[in-house]
Order: sequence, then structure tokens, then C-alpha cells
Amino acid sequence: MDSFEYRNGQLFVEEMPVEKIAEAVGTPVYIYSKATILDHLRKIQTAYRELDTTICYSIKACGNIHILRLLAQAGSGFDIVSGGELYRARLAGADPVKIVFAGVGKTDREILEALEAGIGYFNIESEAELQNLIGLCKKHGKTARGALRVNPDIRYDSHRHITTGVKETKFGVDIDRARKVFDDYGHNGVVDLSAIHVHLGSGGKSIDPYVNYVKKVLPLVEELRSQGRRIDTLDLGGGYGADYESHTVPSAADYAAGIVPLVKAAGLKLILEPGKSIIANAAILLTRTIYKKIGGQKTFVIVDAGMNDLIRPCLYEAFHFIWPAVVPASLVPPGKQKELAFPGTEKVDIVGPICEGTDFFAKDRLLPPVKRGDLIAIFTAGAYGYTMASNYNARPLCAEVLVDGERFSVIRRRQTYEDLVAQEQIETPAKRC
Repeated sequence: MDSFEYRNGQLFVEEMPVEKIAEAVGTPVYIYSKATILDHLRKIQTAYRELDTTICYSIKACGNIHILRLLAQAGSGFDIVSGGELYRARLAGADPVKIVFAGVGKTDREILEALEAGIGYFNIESEAELQNLIGLCKKHGKTARGALRVNPDIRYDSHRHITTGVKETKFGVDIDRARKVFDDYGHNGVVDLSAIHVHLGSGGKSIDPYVNYVKKVLPLVEELRSQGRRIDTLDLGGGYGADYESHTVPSAADYAAGIVPLVKAAGLKLILEPGKSIIANAAILLTRTIYKKIGGQKTFVIVDAGMNDLIRPCLYEAFHFIWPAVVPASLVPPGKQKELAFPGTEKVDIVGPICEGTDFFAKDRLLPPVKRGDLIAIFTAGAYGYTMASNYNARPLCAEVLVDGERFSVIRRRQTYEDLVAQEQIETPAKRC
């Protein structure tokens, strides 16, 4: 559980009991562990140290500026997908050369902001985007480096909403089309097409698809080089798995063992864009039980967090391990598992207060008995948690807290009702004469 563990039946984040955070800040609240964030980054840096590797943390996974600053200070670059994320990265002190800009719909304003910042690479998704980038560079007297996103058309075991490496997605160009892109635009004079970008999607639980897509794209690299083109960098994107269940995905070292020898033999520099593998297990969403309800044969545990706070279960049918923050010593979980059939547990649906039938965190889940006021921890909540939150049902966004040893800091305050309407200008109607 990284830096999250039960001590005498009480859940701690590093050296801080979560109960104290709830007392001080309220619930729901996202709680991050500084030690876990930095440990996950260091493991990736160490695993790929044989290569000239740039780690570009994917801001879309969790973009709090305080967390981005931690990562930048530890040597991380950033993967961005919007002008807003570029703004966040720069506020966090990012080295612009270690920023890559992905996304299929970059606007002219966003492209110009990135050119002005001097970012490292544009990950180019289509001929139309490349044509536009070339035009903007020429018009504004700029140059850029580009990584053409090649779609390897590899299927693997993941949710349909987060699979991006097959032909039937909006991302990238297929390998045959990539050859034509280099033929048509390889010597355009302003955008240096010196890199290939590939990305399968998210949620990988095996190294095989990642090794296979490297093997599939390296012949294209060699073919382009044989034509006199300089291809010196391979961007392998992100999507590396995180342990939503204990010990279910490869480690950074496992991935590297399969990938590094191939990239090293090809004489390529490497870019990686990890997101959830760094941040997912570095946070929990702490929520409080409001009511317990019986409906037919169902028992519902209704909590104060909702799908507006964490949408992954209803959007992706995602599993999150869930357990009370305080339990008897006999009910301390040995790890994150889908079924922990301890004596005395009961099967419940854990749901939120949102007026939607899809507002749930778990269905038919075994849980120790809880009562009104009890704290419940939703684990592995750091990735695509707060960053996908909304104000649906006019609910203020929750607070974010960063724990560092025996101390914690509020890194985003809880929204107020006034915050909800602050950007809606209300004008008093003019009086009639």
C-alpha cells in the first residue's frame, strides 16, 4: 500500500493518521503522500538510467501545482495536452525543453503559446495538424521539433474507453500512412520530424503489448533512417499500469527489462509519459458515512463523496479498493483485493449523494460493518480523480492535502458556495423610467 498502512487498526498516511486530517479539513478530501510520489518517480528514473531518457509526467492524471513542483524539482518533465496544462507546468517551474505537447485538437493559440515557451516536442497526431504547425512556424518565425504519433494497431486487455493504440481511434496515424507523412513533410524546413511517438492507452497489466509495439515500430525507424532521415528519439507514451489491486501490474523495472535492450540497440533516446504509475497509488479519497440504508435485498452505504469527486467507477467500471479508516485489528486488510471475506463483513453497495443511478463507488462489495459518521478510504485515487472532478449537483469541489512525514498541508482549499457562482456575473436590471 506504499505509504498508506494500518497501525493498530488505524489508517496512516506516512506518519499522519487520516482521522486527524478529516477532523481538521473535513470530508471528502484527497490525501496525497509526498514520499510515495517521489518514490514512484525515482523507480522509473532508475529503471531507464541506461538510456538517455526524459521522464515527462502526464499532467492530465493529476495536475495540482504543488505536486507538479515536487516532480519538477526531482527532475521530471511533463506531458501536456492543453494550453492550461502548459500554464500549470510553467508555474510549477518546469524546464520547457522537457515538455511534450500531445492531443489531437491543439488550437492555434495553444500551439503559439507552446512555441513561445520553447517546448521540447509536439506530438503530432495527423497531417492536418502538421500542416498547421508548419504554417504557424513560418508565419511567426519559429522552429519546433515534432514526434509523429504512429498507431501500432495493437489490442490488449484494457477498457474500451482507454484503449488508444488501435486503428479505430482518433489518435495518431497508421504505419503505412506515417511513411507518406515523412515523404511529404520530412524536409519542411521549420518542424524537425526527428522522433516517433507511440501510445497504447491506459491500464496495462503486462509488459508484452509495450514490448510488441516497440518491435513493431523499430522497422519503421530503420526504414526512415535508410532513406537519410534522422530519427533519434522514441517517445513510448504512458499507460503503464498501477496496482488498483495489490501486485497485479509489472514494476517499472519489469517494463524496462523488456524495453531498454530494444531501444538501446536501436541507438535511440527515450521519452516516457507516465501518469497513473506515479500518482495513482499516492493518494486516497477519504469520505464519511452519511447513512446506511436497506433497499429490498440490498444494503447501501451512503457516503459524502460522489461521482463528481471520483468518476472512474461509473465511467470506466473501474475497481478501487475501499475499506474503513478505523477497524479492529482482526479486520486490517493484508492488501488491496476485490474480495476480503473476513468473518463479520457484509455485502453492500457504496454510493454517493448525487441524483444519478450511476453514482456509485462499488457494488456488492464485502465491507466491515460501518455506521453513520465512520470514515471510509477509497484507495488508489490519485490518478484521474480530482483532475476529472466537477461541480455537478452544485457540489463544491473537495480539498486536497499533501502529507510529508508527520505534517500535512492543504494544497487546494475546499470550494465554498460563493466559489460556485463567482464567475457568473449577476447584473441588476436597470430601473424603468
